[in-house]
Amino acid sequence: MARPAAPVAGEPSRPAAPGRGRPGAAVLVRPLAWALALSPLAKTAVDALTGGLGANPVEAVLNRLGFWAITLLALSLAPTPAKDILGLAWPARLRRLLGVFAFAYAALHFAFYVGVDRFFDWRTIAADLTKRPFIMVGFAALLALLPLAVTSTDGWVRRLGYRRWKRLHRLAYLAALLAVVHFLWRVKADLRKPLLFAAVFAVLALARVPGWLRAARAPARPGRSAREPGT
Repeated sequence: MARPAAPVAGEPSRPAAPGRGRPGAAVLVRPLAWALALSPLAKTAVDALTGGLGANPVEAVLNRLGFWAITLLALSLAPTPAKDILGLAWPARLRRLLGVFAFAYAALHFAFYVGVDRFFDWRTIAADLTKRPFIMVGFAALLALLPLAVTSTDGWVRRLGYRRWKRLHRLAYLAALLAVVHFLWRVKADLRKPLLFAAVFAVLALARVPGWLRAARAPARPGRSAREPGT
C-alpha cells in the first residue's frame, strides 16, 4: 500500500515552523501510530487462532472492526481542535494516517460482513441493504467516507482546489453521524458506547464551529497552498 496521503477526515499537513519541530519525536510518532492502528488486527488474528473470539466469532470480528473504524474516525477529527484549543501541533502529523485507517477498518468491516457473515449471498445482502435500517445507515457511512479516501492525496487537493476539497472533506462529520446511528441501532440494548461516541463527535464538531465561522467571513485567498491545513 502506498504512503497514505492527505487525511480522509482532515487536511494536508504543513511543515513545522523553523525551530519548532522535533525531528526525533517525529521519527518515532508515525511508526508508533502505525503499530497502534494495526494492533487491533493483530489481536483479532491471534484470538482467531487461539479461540479467543468467544461463542460467536463472526459477530466478534464484525464488532471489533466497526469499533476501531469509528474510533479511528474520531481520532482523525481531533488534531485540528487539539491545535486550535490546546496549541498541540504534533497530532496533525498523524491526521492522514488515522483517516486512511478509519476508512480501511470500515471497508474491512463491510467486506467481512459480505464475505464471511453473508458468504457472498447477494440476494440476502441486497435485502439487508434495503430492509434493515442499521445496515443501510452503516453502508451510507462507508459511502460517505469513500470519496474522502479517493481524494485523500495532495494531488487531489490541487485538482479540486483547496476550498472545494475542504468542503468535500467535511463529509467526515456526516460519516461520523451515520456511524453513530449505525452503532446505536445495532447494539439496541447497551447504549453506553455509541452514546459516548456521539458525545465525542459532538464535542469535536462544536470545537470546529468558531474556525468555520471565521473561515466563512474571511475573503478567499487565491493561490493557497495544497499543503496548508484547516478544514
